[in-house]
Amino acid sequence: MKTITAQKPFEELSEALSGAERIYVVGCGTCATMLHTGGKSEVLDMKEKLEAAGKKVTGWMVIPTACDELSKDALGESIQEIEQADCILVMACAFGVQTVSLYSDKPVYPALNTLFVGKEETPGHFIEVCMQCGNCILARTAGICPLVRCAKSLLNGPCGGSVDGKCEVSPDIPCAWQIIYDRLAALGQLDKLEEIVPIRDWSTSREGGPRTIIISD
Repeated sequence: MKTITAQKPFEELSEALSGAERIYVVGCGTCATMLHTGGKSEVLDMKEKLEAAGKKVTGWMVIPTACDELSKDALGESIQEIEQADCILVMACAFGVQTVSLYSDKPVYPALNTLFVGKEETPGHFIEVCMQCGNCILARTAGICPLVRCAKSLLNGPCGGSVDGKCEVSPDIPCAWQIIYDRLAALGQLDKLEEIVPIRDWSTSREGGPRTIIISD
C-alpha cells in the first residue's frame, strides 16, 4: 500500500514561496520515490527549477520515510542548512509534510498533492483501494469497496446506468456492483444482497475534525 501523490504545478509553488528567498528541500525515499514525485531525481529537478526562478536552495535531503518520527533525527543532521533557509519545501505526502512541521520552526510548504491510498496493479499504474472511512463494509460486499470502486460511491446496489458491466461515467471503469455481484455469486453468498442494512454511521468518516483513537492496555 502506498500513499499516492502528484506534483503541484510549479506556478502554484512559486506563489506559495513568493515571500521566501532561501529554501531547503526535503524528499521522501518511500512512496514519493516510487511515484517519481519526490525522490532524489525529483528533488534535484526541483532544486534546478527553484534556482532558475532566482531562489537560493540552502540544501536538500531525501528522508527514507518522511512520515516517520526518524525525520526529527534526519532534520537535526542538516540543522545548519535548514537554519539558513526561510522555509522548507517538502516533496512528500501530507503526512510527511505535517511530520516535518512537527520538528522544525520554519514555515513548511507541500510540493505535492496527496491523492489517495492505493496499490500498484501493473508497473506504474496505481489504483485507489481505501478511503479510510472508518466503517468498513467489506464483509458484505465480497471484499470490494463500493465507496472507492463505484464512481458514485453507492452503498445499496448499482445505479442502473451501467452497460455490459461498465460504469456509465466511463467505459474504462468496471461497475463496482457488477464486480461485487459476480464475486458473491461465485462464493455462493448472493443472499447477502437481500439483507436489510442499517443506515450508515458516517461519524467515523473524515468530517468533524481530526479522527482519533485511544488504544487501552
